[in-house]
Amino acid sequence: MSLTAIGAGIAAFTGIGAGLGIGLATSKATDAVARQPEADGKIMKLLLLGCALAEATAIYGFVVAIMIILFS
Repeated sequence: MSLTAIGAGIAAFTGIGAGLGIGLATSKATDAVARQPEADGKIMKLLLLGCALAEATAIYGFVVAIMIILFS
């Protein structure tokens, strides 16, 4: 196995981190809305922002993995 494949595999693990982050954020946001229903708007804005950042991190990881495979 070459170092390129190992590097690409490690870079692709960012998808796991993003999945865990989004799952935890959704769980915490649901708990927060259940405790304070009047803060629903603020909590949902922060939840969507956090999910977007987690997804962007996953996409960057996959792009790096593809670049490692193609350019080495």
